Amino acid sequence: MIMDADPKLQVKPTEIAEVLLFEPKVFGDQRGWFTESFNARDFVNATGLKFEFVQDNHSFSRQWTLRGMHYQLKHTQGKLVRVVAGSVFDVAVDLRKDSSTFGHWVGEILSAENRRQLWIPHGFAHGFLVLSKTAEFLYKTTDYYDPQSEVCLSWNDPVVGIYWPIPAGVEVSLNAKDTAGLSWDQVPKF
Repeated sequence: MIMDADPKLQVKPTEIAEVLLFEPKVFGDQRGWFTESFNARDFVNATGLKFEFVQDNHSFSRQWTLRGMHYQLKHTQGKLVRVVAGSVFDVAVDLRKDSSTFGHWVGEILSAENRRQLWIPHGFAHGFLVLSKTAEFLYKTTDYYDPQSEVCLSWNDPVVGIYWPIPAGVEVSLNAKDTAGLSWDQVPKF
């Protein structure tokens, strides 16, 4: 079901209802195209959610880089994420103990071509895998980065069972923090 609260923004729930997929309206002609990448009024009208975004982040990564699965225990962050160059497989894992989808994950392909955005609320671990040769990833957060309270859930934890679209024989590129991610049984939950 796609909610069409505003002709400029369509919102589609994912398999985890609180994780929302945004499909902005794109206006194009022979000169190129235009879209509003974010409009606070449209966001509130389409979702009923009102958040103040306090930080924008921009990352560049090479193919098969996997970043995640990150979250913060204090200063928890809601994230509105999108890709402006290339494509990624973006994943959110529900860490909310009182949720009917506790321990479940949802993944979506976000790309510069499809211009989709994903809303990941507080209480979720987040990560992505770069599918294209390179990718530029942008995200807005509802609180500031707090490295002292950051936790990393292992990207390949068998209990969570994320199916990453990694071709046979490909080894993902991880940093030290992501390599040392904690198991599902070890990570703190909300």
